[in-house]
Amino acid sequence: MQIHKIVIPTPFYVGPVNVYLVRNDPLTLIDVGPNTEEAFSALRSGLEALGLRLDAIKRIIISHAHEDHYGLLARLQEHCGAEIYIHSWETNKLLHTHDYSDHRKLLQRAGVPKEAIDRFEQGYMRIHPPATDRFTFKTLEDEEDILFENGSLRVLHTPGHTPGSICLMRESNRELIAADTVIKHITPNPMLNPDPIDNYRRFPSLSEYLCSVARIKDISPTLIHSGHGGCIHDYAEHFHLLLKHTNERQAKLLSLIPKRGVTAWEMSELMFPGASGMHRYLAISEAQAHLDMAMADGRVLVEKRDECESYRLPV
Repeated sequence: MQIHKIVIPTPFYVGPVNVYLVRNDPLTLIDVGPNTEEAFSALRSGLEALGLRLDAIKRIIISHAHEDHYGLLARLQEHCGAEIYIHSWETNKLLHTHDYSDHRKLLQRAGVPKEAIDRFEQGYMRIHPPATDRFTFKTLEDEEDILFENGSLRVLHTPGHTPGSICLMRESNRELIAADTVIKHITPNPMLNPDPIDNYRRFPSLSEYLCSVARIKDISPTLIHSGHGGCIHDYAEHFHLLLKHTNERQAKLLSLIPKRGVTAWEMSELMFPGASGMHRYLAISEAQAHLDMAMADGRVLVEKRDECESYRLPV
């Protein structure tokens, strides 16, 4: 099985995104890059460097529905008519990208002021691809095999970064295409998301993420292809550092909780005082994820304060 990395520029702080071409029949692209002319040109050039045209792509697999990974999907499908595959918990993002109501409710519960929520929504609308009902896709589930003429990739549902994030494993040598579940130089954000089964509930992103990376450790991957940056060869060491970072951040959060209690918005300001714009949204996601995990572990208590949730240490 031939797996080729194509590096695609993005306008986002995370930098370039890696998409992967599996050069086996049917020719399959894993992620596509953001919806920009620069990204489209880079993808076309990357394929041409491999002696291929855009219309040769027969299948597209989306690892998760973030704009840097799926933004070009509609445009690319127009060129090649490829089949689209995505986890069932991510399909709503493809079809209803302009519905911000669930996120607005979660941000209100986190204590975010209305003007800040309005700014987040405006930013969301600017960077997300337009909604379309033209997509036809097939859904993927955990442990499903994606077949090629001379091999297969196994779907691993690895929720955390998003509810429907997936990795793809080549079982013959435990090679893993991990997208944003494992990134060499940064810790992926446990993003604020509604639960895919009950959209009133908040998805427990950090707890689920820790389960996902532990599952990957049990597999003992030999090589991990990441969604950003370089490959990872020593996952055991990476996993150890990730847990160390998570425990340190959890301890910092607990040390900052005032006696009167704190909302996720207030905690984000205490933990990341210099964050602004999209970084402030990421800070809220991080703070809320750590508060949720602390609550699940019995380290904090939650109570209603007006329309939002406030967290305090047990007496």
